[in-house]
Amino acid sequence: MTETPRRVERAVRDDGAFDPTDDGRFELTTTVFEAVMTATETDGRIDFEVRMRAPSLSAAVDGDVADVIEEGWLETFERRIEDVGGAMRGDDAPEPTVRATTDEIVVEAAFTDINERRGVGDAAAIVNYAEGTYVQGLIPGYDYVDPVAGLVDRARRTGER
Repeated sequence: MTETPRRVERAVRDDGAFDPTDDGRFELTTTVFEAVMTATETDGRIDFEVRMRAPSLSAAVDGDVADVIEEGWLETFERRIEDVGGAMRGDDAPEPTVRATTDEIVVEAAFTDINERRGVGDAAAIVNYAEGTYVQGLIPGYDYVDPVAGLVDRARRTGER
């Protein structure tokens, strides 16, 4: 794997939202989902890649979800996630991709920034936006299992304040 630029390592350390891994990636610590960032430098610009894994709707529910409900939920999530650029401070808004299996969805986004601190913040913003979009799209009436149940409880408590 390509070595992470030192200026990105410093930005990650100062930001505090990511923990370095042994393989040169950075795990976002502000989400219950698996979320990682990588960064490489080319000609003074930093290329960031972000990936978040979350349970599919049927994997997040205790019980069955009809295929039509799952498909509609995923389509809505995909449409909403396209607006992720609005959560970023940089100018290079990514075109995120969403891949789905029976058990999980994977959101991936790539962007470039010359400013490593802004880029690290934007990488975290992408994941936080994706997580928020995921929670917003949850369908009332289902019994959710962890980690989604914990997110629902946290959102409910925050809304009561």
